[in-house]
Amino acid sequence: MTPKVLIPIFYVADVDAAERYYIELLRFTSAFRYGTYVGLRIGSCELHITDPGEPRQVPGKGAAYLICDEVDDYFHSLRDVGARLKNYPEDRPYGMRDFAVLDLDGNQLTFGCDTDNAHEGRHAASADPGLAEND
Repeated sequence: MTPKVLIPIFYVADVDAAERYYIELLRFTSAFRYGTYVGLRIGSCELHITDPGEPRQVPGKGAAYLICDEVDDYFHSLRDVGARLKNYPEDRPYGMRDFAVLDLDGNQLTFGCDTDNAHEGRHAASADPGLAEND
């Protein structure tokens, strides 16, 4: 597996003001907006911003989405070493095939690839009680 892009998610107090700041002052461009979830780009880099939904962020509340060239083989290698896997790779309605893994604090990393470019040798998911509980 070769990661291609990391998309960090920053929590902000005022999504509208933050979006204007990134676009007007920092020269990002708008990639998309779904309510209070905003995707921003500069060059080939992307950043997502959103409101935290709570007074402060604490360890275990972070998340990042890594765009990769494939995910199935990587998923199986993580399962083989006992990583805290949250779910199996699946084709999602938003055009990605992805799965999530949790770190020791519960921060989530999701690994995804375009469904058009997903690994041809997908492994069938089998029942595995080793997936992490939804936190």
